[in-house]
Amino acid sequence: MSDDAVFLPRDLPLWQDAKPYLDVRNNDEHTIVAYGLARALLDQIPEADPAVVLPAVVLHDVGWKKIDPAHLLDAIDKKPGFEHLVREHEIHGVQIAREILRRHRPEGVDIEAVLAIIDGHDTTRHARSINDAVMKDADKGWRATLHGVRTISAWYGWSLPEFFDMLETRSNPNMLTPQGRALAEGITAAARAELQIGRYL
Repeated sequence: MSDDAVFLPRDLPLWQDAKPYLDVRNNDEHTIVAYGLARALLDQIPEADPAVVLPAVVLHDVGWKKIDPAHLLDAIDKKPGFEHLVREHEIHGVQIAREILRRHRPEGVDIEAVLAIIDGHDTTRHARSINDAVMKDADKGWRATLHGVRTISAWYGWSLPEFFDMLETRSNPNMLTPQGRALAEGITAAARAELQIGRYL
């Protein structure tokens, strides 16, 4: 699959500039999947603005590149002690995204609106706008995809029952839009079923 089968032409230059910052913690793969989810959600939520949501998805995690690699997984683990790194990656992300957006100045994109979503996409739990909600749901919805299941389970050594319990009790119920919740619940069910195919064939 080529880039242009996933990314809109407007966002391809942003993706190319973001890639060097996304080669940590599977962020490059995560971003591709989250972008696809965002496009699906935007089809269902016409009041959201693709020219804000999609560039924000492309650039939202570029700041992790500036975090000490030894603590990348600690920052998002259940154990306390490194939560401040989540905020730091948002701050770095805004700086890097601003440089990329100003370099390209994509037509129709409100740069400040995109940066406002990146700033707080993990540390602000509520939705500050419909664009923010869609971006957050695409970002967190990745966890429920088979790619997310395999990636996160491998990071922490979680069993699949533990992981699906987390999705169904903590992650999916906290999606911010009804469409995001339905999408997450649907792909969770599909991922759970796909991992069971061997039992039935």
